[in-house]
Amino acid sequence: MLLGVIFMSLIGVSIVNVALPSIQVGLDADQSDLQWVLSGYALTFGIILVAAGRAGDIVGRGGIFLVGVGIFTLSSVAAGFASDATWLNAARFVQGIGSGLISPQVIGMIQHYFRGEDRGKAFGYLGTAVGVSVAIGPVLGGFLIGVGGPELGWRLTFLVNVPIGIIAVILGMRWFPKPLFRRPPAAPASGTDRPASWLWSLDPVGSVLLGLALLAILYPFMQSNASALWWGLLPVGAVLVWLWVRWEQRCPRLGHTPMVDLDIFRTSSFTNGTAIMTLYFTGMTSIWVLVALYVQDGQGKTAFESGLFGIPSALLSAYAAHWSGRRVNHYGRKIVIGGLFLALFGLAASIAVVFLHERFDVSVWWLMLSLAFIGIAQGAVISPNQTLTLAEVPLEYAGSSGAIMQTGQRVGTSVGIAVITAAVFASLARWSWSVAVVIGFSLISLVVLVALAMAFKDQRDRRRIVASKAASDAGEPRPVYISDTQF
Repeated sequence: MLLGVIFMSLIGVSIVNVALPSIQVGLDADQSDLQWVLSGYALTFGIILVAAGRAGDIVGRGGIFLVGVGIFTLSSVAAGFASDATWLNAARFVQGIGSGLISPQVIGMIQHYFRGEDRGKAFGYLGTAVGVSVAIGPVLGGFLIGVGGPELGWRLTFLVNVPIGIIAVILGMRWFPKPLFRRPPAAPASGTDRPASWLWSLDPVGSVLLGLALLAILYPFMQSNASALWWGLLPVGAVLVWLWVRWEQRCPRLGHTPMVDLDIFRTSSFTNGTAIMTLYFTGMTSIWVLVALYVQDGQGKTAFESGLFGIPSALLSAYAAHWSGRRVNHYGRKIVIGGLFLALFGLAASIAVVFLHERFDVSVWWLMLSLAFIGIAQGAVISPNQTLTLAEVPLEYAGSSGAIMQTGQRVGTSVGIAVITAAVFASLARWSWSVAVVIGFSLISLVVLVALAMAFKDQRDRRRIVASKAASDAGEPRPVYISDTQF
C-alpha cells in the first residue's frame, strides 16, 4: 500500500511533464503558468518535508500519511477540474503539500518496521516502484491525452490519481496500527516543573525558520529569467539556515524537543550519505530534462517519442534497485560506488551518441542504450544509499532524518536543473543543440565525480571506525556486526 501511494505521487509528476503542451492549449496558459505547474509542486513539497517528517515521528506516521494521501487526492480532483491556469497552479501547490506529508512517512515506516536485510529489500522495492512509475508515467500520459484529446486528456492525467488515493485511505484505515494519532508527552519547561505544551514537541519555531530558509533558497532557482532582486534571497536563506541551527541547538536548553537532533550529523554515515544524495540529484536529474529538450526541440521528436527514450532506463532502474536492495547489507558502499561509475559510463556513452549523430548521422535512438546505463546507476545508487545513510539513525528521528535527506534531493534537483539548463541555453547562442547537450552532460559528469569522491570518503570513514573499534577492543572477544562489513 505504501508503495502504491508513492507510485501514485511519482506518476503524478512524470505524467505532468508530458501533459504540459495540452495544458497550454486547454487553459490558454503562458510559459510562466506552465513553469509553475512544475515548480509550485516542487516548492511546497521541499518546504514541508522536514516538518512533516518530524510530525510523523511525534504524533504518528500512519495518521500523517493518511492526511497527506487525502490532501493529494482532493487536490488531484481540483487540478482535474481546473478552469484556468491560476486554479490549476493553486491545486498543484496543495498537491505538493500532500506529497510532502506522504514521503517522509514512507521512509520512517520502513525504518521502523524493517531491520537488517529486510530493510534493504524494502528500500529496494521502493526503488522498484520509483523506476516503474518513471517508465509508465510518460507513456500513460501520452495514452490518456490521445484518448481524451487536448481538452480532456490532460485532466485525466490528474484524475487517474483519485481511485488509487481512495483505496489507499481505506486500506490505511484498516491496516495501520491504532490509534493513528497519539498525543506526545509534554516535556518539562526549562527551569520549572510545569510541563510545556505538547505543541512544542513539534518545534513550530524551527519549522517556520527552516521552511522560510528553503523558500528563500529554492525560489530564485525556480524562476525563469530571475532578476537580481530574487537572487538576493540566497544570502537571506543562508542567514535563516544559521538562525535555524542556532534555534535547534537552543531547544533542549529551553526544555523543548528540536525538530532535528543535530547530533545525527556527527554520524559520518548519515552526513556522507546525505551529501552523496544531494550531489547525485544535483547532476543526474538534469539528464532527462536535457534529453527531452534535445530530442524534441533539437531533433523534432514528439512528446510521446521523447517518453520512449526513458523506458529501458526506468525498467532497468527498477530491476537494479530490487537487486541491490537484497545485497546492500553484504556489499555496502561498494554498490553505490559501482553505480556512480556506471553513471559516468552512461554519460560518456550518451555524449558519444550525440557526437556520432552530429558528425556521422548515427541514429539518435541509440540514446536508449546509453541511457540504460543511467537507469542501472539510479537503481544502484538511490535505494542502497538510503539504506546505508539511515542505518545508524535513531528510530525516534527516522522520519525527520529521512526528510533531511530528501530535502537535500529537492535542493540539489532545483539548483542542478537551473544551472545546467542555463549553461545549455547559453551554449545554444553560439553552437548547435548537439554541442550544447554535450556541454550539459559534461557538467553533470563533474558533479557525479564529486559524488563519487564523497562515496570513497564514506568508505574510508567506515573502515576507520571499524579499525578504531577493533583497536579499542583488542584482547577482548567482540562480535562482528553486519554494519562493520559495509565498506
